[in-house]
Amino acid sequence: MLANQTAPDTAETAPERFDFVVVANRLPVDRIAGPDDKPQWQRSPGGLVTALAPVMQSADGAWVGWHGAPDEELAAFSHSDMHLVPVRLSSEDVELYYEGFSNSTLWPLYHDVIVPPEFHRTWWERYKRVNARFAEAAARTAAPGATVWVQDYQLQLVPRLLRESRPDLRIGFFNHIPFPSPEIFAQMPWRRIVLEGLIGADLIGFQRPSDASNFLRSVRRFNGYTVKGPAVQLTDDDDRPARTCRAEAHPISIDSRTVAELAQDPAIIERSIQIRAELGNPTTILLGVDRLDYTKGIRHRLKAYGELLADRQLAVGDACLVQVASPSRESVADYMQLKDQVELTVGGINGEYDTMSHTAVRYLHHSYPQREMVALYLAADIMLVTALRDGMNLVAKEFVAAHADLRGVLVLSEFTGAADQLKQAVLVNPHDIDGLKAGIMNAVNMPGQEAARRMRLMRRQVLQNDVARWSDTFLGSLNSGAEEPAEPVAVGGEA
Repeated sequence: MLANQTAPDTAETAPERFDFVVVANRLPVDRIAGPDDKPQWQRSPGGLVTALAPVMQSADGAWVGWHGAPDEELAAFSHSDMHLVPVRLSSEDVELYYEGFSNSTLWPLYHDVIVPPEFHRTWWERYKRVNARFAEAAARTAAPGATVWVQDYQLQLVPRLLRESRPDLRIGFFNHIPFPSPEIFAQMPWRRIVLEGLIGADLIGFQRPSDASNFLRSVRRFNGYTVKGPAVQLTDDDDRPARTCRAEAHPISIDSRTVAELAQDPAIIERSIQIRAELGNPTTILLGVDRLDYTKGIRHRLKAYGELLADRQLAVGDACLVQVASPSRESVADYMQLKDQVELTVGGINGEYDTMSHTAVRYLHHSYPQREMVALYLAADIMLVTALRDGMNLVAKEFVAAHADLRGVLVLSEFTGAADQLKQAVLVNPHDIDGLKAGIMNAVNMPGQEAARRMRLMRRQVLQNDVARWSDTFLGSLNSGAEEPAEPVAVGGEA
């Protein structure tokens, strides 16, 4: 348990306190080499930083997180009008808490056991220890009555730890990945403790109503709490009503207006034309943009595309698949194996179907800056998002935001959170290879007028519900303590 942080500090030891505190595994900055190779910080790309930076600047905010380098201790510092509080992680912490429990236990478990999760007590013990470290840093940083927003699956024990040490705080938690059904979550040896950690929050946000429902069903089944609508009813030591913890769907989004503005930049438009020329000006460019992760369905996508070439429904020269697969967790065995499998599949397709002038698959194992990504979106005719399980998938929304020209078709897995919102996409089940092939050909052959109608409706949704609205809606619900969820949440019976 944390030491109580509400007692006044002495003048000599009093830390700076803030009314709004974000707690995340990583700080919102990256260290780069500046002039004369002197290290300096730059703001990280990504929707979460974009959403929360203005809130922090206007609400006297601080961000608690790891700065990315193990075995290094840094003092708190400021950057871009944000106060940053680094949490130290050792190399062993990274191995056991992050690569181990977070990414080899929780990640596969929460993504429907696409890869079997591993349950190791040493990983769990380190996860608890590191979560306590983050909670202590947040408790030291939060002013009396502050709002603390904890982010994602790496820090699920932090809300309870904060509640015990700082009952004066208003605590929110957002789960950026799916939450599994109780039947899958049941495998977790420490399931009750994880759930107790989460219900330390006043409000827990999920990407989809089904995720919120899964959480509420698990709390009722494994911890025995009473659940009424979206709220877990909590009692004190004398079994009297004490407070509630609400679970709501708050689907995250992107900085859609920035993407839309970049798509109007003449230099980026020219780059998109250049990309098509470099690919030999095929009739149809299909695009996949993913982290190299087994949840993204890259192998299913390649299999479907390879079969379409074999069936002669598509032909190299008329069609080209560009697959961007940014490096991810390359020290984890499952990811190393996936990299080998994807590269072997790409090599097989290209060896079979490439011509002297055209390639079947242009495979790019890199990360690219935002301007280049927008140029790729503009160059593409069809976006393939074939995730086997995804909390949201922001690439799908970026593709839509980029196409003010209303050109292009989105082929979208029904197992993504984005499928709840982008209903005019060509929705597919990526496990069904024949169905996936049919979806791709539907996109290839879709009349321009129909594609434009679908894109117009999707763009309206993405532009109206941007990442700023996501953060405003979540924080508004957290601070109002409203009893009604942002979206309806149905809690079904147990299987």
